[in-house]
Amino acid sequence: MRLLLVEDDNHVAAALSAILARHGFDVTHARSGAEALQALVPEGAGFGVVLLDLGLPDQDGYEVCGKIRKRTSTPVIMVTARSDVRSRIHGLNLGADDYVVKPYDTGELLARIHAVSRRTVQDDITGTTETALRLGPVRIELLTRQVSVDGTVVQLTRKEFDLLALLAQRPGVVFRREQIISEVWRTSWEGTGRTLEVHVASLRSKLRMPALIETVRGVGYRLVAPAG
Repeated sequence: MRLLLVEDDNHVAAALSAILARHGFDVTHARSGAEALQALVPEGAGFGVVLLDLGLPDQDGYEVCGKIRKRTSTPVIMVTARSDVRSRIHGLNLGADDYVVKPYDTGELLARIHAVSRRTVQDDITGTTETALRLGPVRIELLTRQVSVDGTVVQLTRKEFDLLALLAQRPGVVFRREQIISEVWRTSWEGTGRTLEVHVASLRSKLRMPALIETVRGVGYRLVAPAG
């Protein structure tokens, strides 16, 4: 997932960017409100979440949030030292999706990022007539979580479906192992790598399409859309 980090303190941004990168996020750092708004052109620029610190040098953070919401529906998580309820309500009324108060626990922040991204994906699925992905003979039903090959339903576990659906969102794009673990298992890479390999092998076997999921050595996996 691409994440826009809006933070004027370079030391804080560097430390947080390193943590987020370890959990599979592709982080772009904006140091001011103006940089953040420019980075979101056009229409969100493919970012999955905006992490917005309210203490910016050039513009009021609440004002920046309002401008972001007018330009894009990308989820916004506000980060601030203000813990009073009125400040939180004001931010939410401007269109923020969540609110984190400093000092925050990194685990909590990651959980909130995943929570708002999950809600956004579900809203996208619910609000569109495109409820299935077609990849050659493979059909992935997003609402019913059913997968079929040439019309024959293939029984997958919950994690197998989540893994296949993630890769199928962007055929041909390489997903890093850390990113997949973060998105599908909602945890960090440590101790989960073997689980990912097993699930990939199981998908290849169940779908009877060993070439569908390609291993990119040293990086991760990508889905190769079959012909037909």
